[in-house]
This record gives sequence, C-alpha cells and structure tokens, in this order.
Amino acid sequence: MSSPVLFIHGMWMTPRSWDAWIDHYRARGHEAIAPGWPGVKDPGETRRDPSALKGLGLTAIVDHYEQVVRGLDRPPIIIGHSFGGLTTQLLLNRGLGSAGVAIATGPPKGILVLPPSTVRSAFPALKNPLNRDGLAELSPEQFQWRFTNTLNRAESDRIYEEHYIPGTNRAFFDALGSAAAVDSGRAKRPPLLLIAGSADHVSPVSLNQRVLKLQRKASSPTELKTYAGRTHFMAGMDGWQQIADDALDWAVAQAA
Repeated sequence: MSSPVLFIHGMWMTPRSWDAWIDHYRARGHEAIAPGWPGVKDPGETRRDPSALKGLGLTAIVDHYEQVVRGLDRPPIIIGHSFGGLTTQLLLNRGLGSAGVAIATGPPKGILVLPPSTVRSAFPALKNPLNRDGLAELSPEQFQWRFTNTLNRAESDRIYEEHYIPGTNRAFFDALGSAAAVDSGRAKRPPLLLIAGSADHVSPVSLNQRVLKLQRKASSPTELKTYAGRTHFMAGMDGWQQIADDALDWAVAQAA
C-alpha cells in the first residue's frame, strides 16, 4: 500500500503552492493532501481578510498539523517548504510521520550563525518587536528577491498574484526560541531529507549544511540534496518534477 503524503506550505504561501505536486503524486498512486495553516484559505480570500494570521505562532501551526497526522490511517510522508520545512522537522521530532522532506527549510533552534541573506529575508517580520502579533507583508519586489530571483519581474509578479499572502510576525519570533527546538539526538526520529537550491536567498545551501550537521546527531537517516540554480520557490518553478520525484523516491525508500 502506497504511503500517504502530507504537504505543508510555507510563509507567504497557501496550500495552492502544492497543487501540481498533489496531482503528480496521485498519478503515482499516493494519497496526497495539503491542508492550510490555521485560518489560511484561498490566496485571494486570505489577502482580503488576513486577520486569522495575526498572532499565529509556530507551536499552533505544528499542533494543527499534528492533529492532521494523527487523523490519518497511516503515518504519512511529510513534505514541507520553507516554514513548512521547519514544521516538518518539528513534527518528526515529535515522532510523527514515516519520513520527512524539508525543502528550502527554515532553521530550527541550534543554528547559531545565520547567513546574512536569511536574516534579510525575515526582516519584514522582525523589524518591530512591539508588533509581534502583526502581519509581515511583502511587496512584489520583496517577493521576487525571496522567492523568484532568477525570473524577470513580469514572471515573478504573475506568481506573486497567484500565490502570495501576508505572513505572520509571531511565527518568526517563535522560530528564534524554544518553539523551534529539536532534540537532535533523538534516536527514533523518522528519516529526514533536506533539499536546497544554490540560488536560494532565504534558505541557502550553507544554512542547510548547518541544519544537516545538527540533525545528523540523530541515528536516523539524514541527507541533503542540492540543486543548481534553484530558488526558494523551486517547488513551483520549471524543473519542479525532478525535485518532486527525487523527494518521493527517497522518502518511500526510507519509509519502507
């Protein structure tokens, strides 16, 4: 019986970012679902009323997906992008899932030095500590630098209109503290694959190498795959099928 797959979207995105992957995996015989973060709906609807994102913290997001996982018939392969990649790591740390894939992941607590580009990417959320329950909004220009920096502006703006929603400041502040901590020595943590792109400003290869070093303290299989020229939105740009197949093949083999 094929393993079910649970997709987790990242900050500034919605479950729509996984539409093509869901169809692709279903064609390969896997049940695949992508429930949104609490309060996150269709991009247009969420942009019109993003109030549910105000004060939404990292623990609430992880708890939400834990309930989804526990409601499934079998432990799923968990695949997350960006903040969804951090959520994936935290779910695995709770012993959930059969295997996990973190694409362009956010870092767990324990990465002491962050690349300057990673710090810059979080600045809209962290710039005002007095607004922790507010929204982190991105202009089309800011979105292009973070997600689609190898595309021209017109192509990037099309993706922005299709996918972008405001982010939640609270989750960024939470990611700096204990809410993002993993027990990197956890012996029974499910296998973890990290995926990084060489053109990613938000989660560069150097950051993923530090996450790999931290997570390899566990005895569970932990690997890093890198892709040349891929941006932070590598799961939604040309060539995503290769990444999708590589991720699924690895996870299925480990889950078995």
